[in-house]
Amino acid sequence: MLSLPETRFDFCGDEYIFAQITNDMSAESNFKAIAITNELRRRNIPGIIEIYPANASYLVRYDPEALSPFSLLDYLKEIDITKSDESELNMKCKIVEIPIWYDDPVTKEYSIRFNERNKEITESNFDFVMKLNGFKDKDRFIDAHSKVPHLITMLGFTPGTAWTYPLGIPREEIIRAPKYTSPRTQTPKLAIGIGGAFSVIYPTQSPGSYQLIGMSAVPVYEHQQRLEAFKDSIFLASPGDLWKYRTIDESEYRSITKEVEDGTYRYKMKDVHFSAEEYIRKEEKYLSELMEDF
Repeated sequence: MLSLPETRFDFCGDEYIFAQITNDMSAESNFKAIAITNELRRRNIPGIIEIYPANASYLVRYDPEALSPFSLLDYLKEIDITKSDESELNMKCKIVEIPIWYDDPVTKEYSIRFNERNKEITESNFDFVMKLNGFKDKDRFIDAHSKVPHLITMLGFTPGTAWTYPLGIPREEIIRAPKYTSPRTQTPKLAIGIGGAFSVIYPTQSPGSYQLIGMSAVPVYEHQQRLEAFKDSIFLASPGDLWKYRTIDESEYRSITKEVEDGTYRYKMKDVHFSAEEYIRKEEKYLSELMEDF
């Protein structure tokens, strides 16, 4: 049974309303944020300019000359009540496989280079996160991170950056890591990092503070839209999608990156109808059914 506190609404300046569903991240609060923002888009209310879903909240920008903030607030409260029923949190999404070369030499070199910004840690980020989460065996750590689907909770920071949150495991078993004390000035393109309970793939070279554990062999942002997966959007991810990380070795990494370079790579993906109600009720069993063939 879904049980969330009452949503808090705040006016932000003259053009925004911010809705805080919960203070702490949970899959259920994110399901609600996505369901509400999807419903707002479906209604296409005149005067709404942009809608931003986040991990446990959302932000709506509106034109105050076209839409009264109090009318918009009434809309949001009405939708919020509807989406407090778990049967209303279903959504269409896609499952995408992301091949990852874990503990690769590039992210290892970057983590050592910037270790003075990382609480004086002298080992690689991968080894630090592995030991911090109680793993002594590299393969067991990789399996724990890659065996479960990750929910795309929000996009932001840089174009194409997707926050992914693991589903189907107890909160106490989620792999977690602190961010760097002072951010790196550089992060290699397509490095995957962990910060808090979230995993992210850096779409481009950029500053960053998440602990680096590997490299994606495939892009998550493609401005030129060469690959088939980007024909409708320059972003691979959408909030509500599921990513399944798959471990690969160096040989397969080189092979896949060559296909990406040639424009011939095809992502393994499928469209699904995700039922938050079924997930809340059955969790791991439901995910196993949903993730068949992945």
